[in-house]
Amino acid sequence: MNRVLILIGMEARDLRVTDAEREHVSQLLQRAVGQGMLSLSEFTERIDAVLVAKTRGELNAVLADLPGMEMVAPSTPPPSPTPAHTPYPLPQNIAQPVAPNAYATPIPTTREVIRGRMSAVSRSGPWSVPPVLEVDSKLSTVTLDFTRAIMATQVVHVAIDDYGSTITLVVPEEATVDLGGVETIGGTARNKVRTGPPIGPLHVVAHGKVRFGSVTARHSLSASIRRMFG
Repeated sequence: MNRVLILIGMEARDLRVTDAEREHVSQLLQRAVGQGMLSLSEFTERIDAVLVAKTRGELNAVLADLPGMEMVAPSTPPPSPTPAHTPYPLPQNIAQPVAPNAYATPIPTTREVIRGRMSAVSRSGPWSVPPVLEVDSKLSTVTLDFTRAIMATQVVHVAIDDYGSTITLVVPEEATVDLGGVETIGGTARNKVRTGPPIGPLHVVAHGKVRFGSVTARHSLSASIRRMFG
């Protein structure tokens, strides 16, 4: 009974969100970039807000100024309790985010955390790449090879929190990389591939902080040799 009373007293904007809802909003933001409603820097800022959002109010705030998006009304309460054998229906005025069971196919993992502590960490071959990768490394060698990877989205965000590591992003020849959001403290950030808007099948946006380490975006060795010899 106490649980029911607490739910009735909560507003829709205060309800907790799931990873599936964060993923859905991330897809909407990617669509907004493709339609020219958001710049890449605005997209990056809003994706960061999506990752830390805990309530529907915080999550819906990143969509508030995008036309055609229906938002949760600030004072709309959740539906009244129903009998135990009937699940709660979704509020009818919410267009996004939606519940996980509304999708016919499984939703890809929103993010993957890659950790390294004085070690060598590598992702290569046909590995599945979520929309967001978080690199949490210290005194390590981290290699993320996207040349044969399976992408969930065209734009992949790499959030870096590093101390003293060597981080390498290996991308296909047609890919683009943006390292503009990487802050270096006694370290380096080198982009050896094309940058700019997402014009190919993959656009990597790296952001975060590198302390006394390095992050490099480059093509594979075989691709570099082919280009060298024409």
